[in-house]
This record gives sequence, C-alpha cells and structure tokens, in this order.
Amino acid sequence: MRRLTHGGLAYYQFDALREASVNHGIFTRLGGVSQGPWASLNMSCTTGDAAEPVRENRRRAFSALGLTPEQALTSWMVHGNAVRVVSSDDLRVPGANEARADALITQARGLALTLRFADCVPALFCDPVNGAIGIAHAGWRGIVNGVLVATVRAMQRAFGSRPQDIVVGVGPCIGPDRFEVGEDVAAQIQAAVPAPVVLSDEGKEQPAEAQPVAPPSGAGVAGKRNPRVDLWTAARAQLEGAGVGHVEVAAICTASNTREWFSHRAERGKTGRFGAIIALD
Repeated sequence: MRRLTHGGLAYYQFDALREASVNHGIFTRLGGVSQGPWASLNMSCTTGDAAEPVRENRRRAFSALGLTPEQALTSWMVHGNAVRVVSSDDLRVPGANEARADALITQARGLALTLRFADCVPALFCDPVNGAIGIAHAGWRGIVNGVLVATVRAMQRAFGSRPQDIVVGVGPCIGPDRFEVGEDVAAQIQAAVPAPVVLSDEGKEQPAEAQPVAPPSGAGVAGKRNPRVDLWTAARAQLEGAGVGHVEVAAICTASNTREWFSHRAERGKTGRFGAIIALD
C-alpha cells in the first residue's frame, strides 16, 4: 500500500487498484474534527459521536479524493453476506443508506461506495475488464458467512466479471498477534477458510493490552493463551479460493497502532470508525 496525505488527512491506496486507475482510499483516524475517544476522523454516527463533526469528517475524506458526500452510498452493516448491486439511481431513493448489507458493487461512474471499520477487514474490489467495483466489510462473522466470496459471485452475476480478472485490496484490520478468540469462534472461522489460520501459544500469558472487551466464548484458563486468528490470511485464502486473480494484503494491524487507526478491540469498544471509499471516475 501507499500512504498519502491531504490537508492533514492520511489515507492509504493499493498499488494494484492505482494501476487500474480506480479512485479509492482507506482513511486513518488522522485529520478530522471529532474529539474524545472518536478523535479525530471518525466516519460513523453510531458510536456516540455527534452528527456535525462526523459530517465534516466525511466531507474532508471525500474531498481528498475529489468527491462529495452527495455522491456516496453506504449500508447498515449486519455481519452477514448480503451484497447490494447499486447504481446512481439509488442516490435518489429515500433510506437507501439504511439498507442492510455488508457489501456493495456497482458499474456506475462517479458513485462512491463507502463503509466503516474498526478492526474488521475492509476489502476493495475492481474488475478492470468490465468496469466494475465493490467494497465489503468482513469481521470474523463475515468471514464465516462468506461475504468476500459472495461479493465475487455477485460481480459475476451482475456484471459478467471473471474472478481471474478481479483485483482485491485487503485493508488494515486487526492482526494475528492481537485477534484472540475463544475455541468455538476459532473453529467456526477455520471451517470457513481453505487454509490454516488459527494460531496458538501454549503456556504463554496473554498480554494485558490484548485482552478483549469481554471474555470471548470458550476463554482459556490462566497461563494458556486463547487461539489467535489470522484474518489477513483468511481473507486472502477465501478470495483466492473463489478464483480471484490478484489479492493485495495491507498486513497493517489496527489494534497495534491506535494512533493511526480506530480499534474496537484495543480501545475496549469506545472508539470511532475509519472509512474506506472506492469510486469509478
């Protein structure tokens, strides 16, 4: 990934998507106006932050990409695998941004797809052959429910995309050293992924700063660290298993750098959400 700045904001772009001339950015928490635990570029109104700073934060992020919030569509995320096919007409539909889905895809130029994150996997999709893009939100439930694969299949059905032509950027999310879960969750994730993604450190104490907000289901006993899950590898394995031709993984851990990223896990649930945006110019 490449780190760029604009008027105090910092955001990242994937080399593969830049080569395909796709306008996009995964924005850090830097350069906004929110205060307190939401400081500073919080892109979500559902975390306790006030509406006015969030609106200004969104305006700044879109402006950095030469876009406006009025060009944007989003969804109410539910950690499932529903994929919405959207067009510019949806901008005029009341409540369009309240539709429940964890992925959006389009061929409409000038339409900005955006979702919000704080440890979950952001995935940006591009089919340069058919001129299509997509964005998906994949927490561990999204991985289990197959939202990344569902996005690929939806692009095949809606746009005639061939998986081998699709380029996907997997953005910053919680890394394998910090994503500790219960045995039952680890088993569900591993069953959904065609590659080993569960790590364990028998006999090692879990660092205090890595403790989850609430004890995970199946929490281990003292002196035994719970399983850790590698979401970077999980996302890549699912996408490559679906036939995706090029996957670029940021391998940036949100929980290990809360100066630059919001992290639900590291900040114990009291934090904002960073934004990811993708658009066809």
